[in-house]
Formats: sequence, structure tokens, C-alpha cells
Amino acid sequence: MTGNRRIAAAVALAIASGFSMGGAQAAGDAAAGQARARGCQTCHGANGIASMPNVPSLAAQNEQYLLKALGDYKSGARKDDMMSLIVQRLNDEDVANLAAYYAGLGAAVTPSPAP
Repeated sequence: MTGNRRIAAAVALAIASGFSMGGAQAAGDAAAGQARARGCQTCHGANGIASMPNVPSLAAQNEQYLLKALGDYKSGARKDDMMSLIVQRLNDEDVANLAAYYAGLGAAVTPSPAP
């Protein structure tokens, strides 16, 4: 692939990925998201790091991914009994704020022991 074709392919991919989230591009208020996240802590952890094995950690997740995931739970496109109930109480602003908050948290990384 030539240099120009690579650039064109990269630009096309960037444009396509920007539109693949159904237009959910609004940046939320992380401080408001932190206050709203208190209800999420039981499962997803106080700092977005879950301690239960079947619950995902949310810290440092991609904001667009979180927007889409919460929207999918709300629409029923993604299924989980607990999340489906919880997300129905969230409005669009809550969703954007939660996504901004969790995306802004640093992920805790536990280094592997040296070989």
C-alpha cells in the first residue's frame, strides 16, 4: 500500500469510527459523574476497579465505549438484569457524566512478578 493510500485509509477509518457510536459525542462533567457514581461503587468499586470477578472495572475505559455500553443497556441491545434496571434511572446527562468520570480515572496496574 502506498503512502497516500495508507493516509487515505487512516483518515477513512478515523471518520468512520467517529460516527459509529450513534452520534454520542458529548463530553460529560467528570465531577458530576463522580457524585453520580456513588451508586455504582457496590459493584464497580470505589475507584472504578471492581473486586468481583464477573463485574468489569470501569476506570480508564474509553469514554465513547462507556457511552455506547450504557446506551445499549438502556435500549435493551445489551442484556444484564442488574444493569438494565439501573441504567433506566439515568438520563443522557448522567450517562455522559459517568462516562467522563470513569474515562478520566487511572487504571490500577499490578506489575507481574519478575521471572
